[in-house]
Amino acid sequence: MCTAISYKTKDHYFGRNLDLEYSYNETVTITPRNYVFEFRKTGKMKTHFSMIGMAYVAAGYPLYYDATNEKGLSIAALNFPQNAHYKPFCEGKDNITPFELMPWILGQSATVSEAERLLERINILNMDFSDELPLSPLHWIISDKERSITLESVNEGIKVYDNSVGVLANNPTFDYQLFNLNNYMSLTNGTPQNTFAMNNNLKLEQYSRGMGAMGLPGDYSSMSRFVRATFVKMNSVSGNSENESVSQFFHILQSMAMPRGCVKVGGSDYAVTIYSSCCNTDSGIYYYTTYDNNQINAVDMHKENLNGNSLIAYPLRTQQAINYQN
Repeated sequence: MCTAISYKTKDHYFGRNLDLEYSYNETVTITPRNYVFEFRKTGKMKTHFSMIGMAYVAAGYPLYYDATNEKGLSIAALNFPQNAHYKPFCEGKDNITPFELMPWILGQSATVSEAERLLERINILNMDFSDELPLSPLHWIISDKERSITLESVNEGIKVYDNSVGVLANNPTFDYQLFNLNNYMSLTNGTPQNTFAMNNNLKLEQYSRGMGAMGLPGDYSSMSRFVRATFVKMNSVSGNSENESVSQFFHILQSMAMPRGCVKVGGSDYAVTIYSSCCNTDSGIYYYTTYDNNQINAVDMHKENLNGNSLIAYPLRTQQAINYQN
């Protein structure tokens, strides 16, 4: 259960909420240009664009949840149960596993258009990372500062959708999510108009601010989060400074965040927003908050040696940081 958005002020920002009932002890991970990616069926990528994002590092390999490369191209993977369908090996295609997809695209693409050309020959391969780490059902949002697309591997094959709203949640498929926005076309950030009984002169008045958004779903289902994220993002007003932009980005994500106790997933487990991220894709600065620490932390990829060959990982700061003023 996750939500990802692409957002632009003066700079471009990309990030997501990760909503789960457990953590893999993920880290903010920088992959420099000379780290060698060994793909299961397509050989090695010895040099590539550097990238930064949130990852679980397993056996020295970065399993990215979301990442941005040094050119400003970004990808996030979101849960897509019952709909994701990965394929057996296919001769003549680029056979890439789901856990290899982000580095494969980010390592050699600078724009969404370049990524689309790679996707023309991709086969998303049904191959687990290991016995202990089987594949997750996923779909992806891929964004640069100009546009976004959604990638899905379903029963019918590869689907690539133009993502005009720059938002992705989970199920159902993206085309249905986008169509569902038609049901909310009457929402407004302004004052609602009385059309309840126009021919009977029934006098109805606004009694509270915010009534233009009455009907905006407030539950935590993926369809509702998609509608809410799109409405909040597309009506968002932010200044152009870095602090204003980053602050606004996290406010948008907070409107979809899950507090512990509201989404029970079984037994005594509850889904929560494990982390929220916001990457300035122009500067390569990755910001994040965690469930227990809502202070914004930042890692700047350009302060590291991007010509190295070893992963650089920063553990998350998960303890609440409170500023006592007296």
